[in-house]
Amino acid sequence: MNLLLLRHALVYAPEPLGHQHLLLGGGRILWMGAELADLPAALSVPTIDLQGRRLLPGLIDAHVHVTGGGGEAGFRTRVPPQGVSRFTRAGITTVVGLLGTDDVARGPQDLLATVYALREEGLGALAFTGGYHLPPRTLTGTVRGDLVFIEALIGIGEVAISDHRSSQPTLDELLRLAADAHVAGLMTGKAGVLHLHLGDGPRGLEPVRQALAQSELPPRVFHPTHVNRRKALFEEALALAAQGCTIDLTAFPVEQDEDAWSAADALLRYLDSGAPAGRITVSSDAGGCLPVFDADGHVCRMGVGESGALLQTMNELLRRGVPLEHALPAFTSNPARLLRLADKGGIRVGGAADLLSLDAAGAPHDVIVGGVVHVRGGHIEHRGMFENAN
Repeated sequence: MNLLLLRHALVYAPEPLGHQHLLLGGGRILWMGAELADLPAALSVPTIDLQGRRLLPGLIDAHVHVTGGGGEAGFRTRVPPQGVSRFTRAGITTVVGLLGTDDVARGPQDLLATVYALREEGLGALAFTGGYHLPPRTLTGTVRGDLVFIEALIGIGEVAISDHRSSQPTLDELLRLAADAHVAGLMTGKAGVLHLHLGDGPRGLEPVRQALAQSELPPRVFHPTHVNRRKALFEEALALAAQGCTIDLTAFPVEQDEDAWSAADALLRYLDSGAPAGRITVSSDAGGCLPVFDADGHVCRMGVGESGALLQTMNELLRRGVPLEHALPAFTSNPARLLRLADKGGIRVGGAADLLSLDAAGAPHDVIVGGVVHVRGGHIEHRGMFENAN
């Protein structure tokens, strides 16, 4: 059962539950309570005393280039794959992998194999089928077949719109993809979402508005990301959230004079707007390149998305006075609800033992995935097979 006892935790589930003790076993939270009775000595249960540190659900990152992104400026600009400790040391216990601009040299087989490798290392890992371009790359021949027959695939994405790197999908093509995602979700109980990359093109979210106006598809199917990359685009996204879509902020760096909102700024504005609190998520774009293009579409400079950006964003919100229980859902319970991960995104008896404790400075102190300790006292306990290779 791999029993583990956590003592003296200040629990945010994401709602504040006060000081609690938790017993973990078999990858689940078996018991939680404010008063701890003595356990039988014969069980020899290992114990971690959290000494009043904040205990949160493990973060869920729903947009990760686990195989590496990039490639917009030649093969040397392809970002390497991400190892398991890159996620766990940032407090992330579940990732959703996807393909980006390069869905030719990198394909669905590589993506799925990388997801399975992360699972073998203990991380929660899922993926979207397809990629930036149409027709989508698949394993079974259709996106609906991928979602129905391959357990790890839960949606379609990231399909690029309003971007010079996209395949310029038509409204009919978007509707067909969204319908396939929706029907496959109904058949399997999976998320069945269409995860949409938004570029900085002037059409913005107009394709999604048209899709909602001209079809019977529920708004929850459409999950646009990078909506904070332009301030006007964010305003469009607010209106979509009011219609029932869940929008996704990207925790990328933003310059002071840039026409964009940081994820922290955007989430503050979202919460202050009165928009539905459950319809916003934050992801990192970890492993993806962050290119800047000139007027001719050539790359001027390039960065790489980092998993640590999620926790940095959350800590920035806390510094600005946002209560932890208000900031936390966008990183935990909201993506869990959208992605239909019923046992994740919260701290409750019977739920997954995916947990993150923070030190006084807001850094990961302990990270537990499926009841197994990956980070203890701020030190990495488990690395991937090749992460220590020279």
